[in-house]
Amino acid sequence: GAWGGAATTVLDWAEPALELGRELAEASGVPGLREARWERARIGAALELAPADLVTVSYVLKELTARARTELVDAVAGAGQAVVIVEPGTPDGYARIIEARDRLVAAGLTIAAPCPHSAACPIAPGTDWCHFSARVSRSSLHRQVKGGSLSHEDEKFSYVAATRFPTTPAPARVTRRPQIRKGQVLLELCTRDEGLDRSTVTKRHGELYRAARNIAWGEPWPPEGTA
Repeated sequence: GAWGGAATTVLDWAEPALELGRELAEASGVPGLREARWERARIGAALELAPADLVTVSYVLKELTARARTELVDAVAGAGQAVVIVEPGTPDGYARIIEARDRLVAAGLTIAAPCPHSAACPIAPGTDWCHFSARVSRSSLHRQVKGGSLSHEDEKFSYVAATRFPTTPAPARVTRRPQIRKGQVLLELCTRDEGLDRSTVTKRHGELYRAARNIAWGEPWPPEGTA
């Protein structure tokens, strides 16, 4: 991590990516990032990782063979007290996340997010995929490269976070953008006990209704203190 004086190490095989990362970290002004170590390493098979509080694997699995993906996930599961894996929010990206999730659970980790449990994903294969969206700013150069005009874009992603230490997952997770209608809010949820569920929150629910009008796709439900 990059907080409280913790040491951060970034691994990548491509030297240009490492150099760009160093430049961005230096320009960030964040001490933990500026002090990060940037090291060249082949990601995948035979990767050796030192024990770490947190290991993140971001948009990497799609670049690897099936065997290399398996070995990488096993390596991070063995090294990290907490593991976060992120892939593009596509059906293929979700499939890779599910594959990694299964291996993390088999290695003894507990799912912390987005799932409210460590049991099998309730989505029937091929019918849908679990993903979320984050709005990110785009620079003028970014807009030029991607041929866009907006100052932002909504990045779709799938992810899994798992830990070796005790954790309390959310009772449920909002899995689609909430539909706000007159006097009610429709929520698509993944729940701890009911699997996939649809919930209609109306004005008669009082505080819960007010919370539903402000809840965002990907957030836990219900918000703490409103159940």
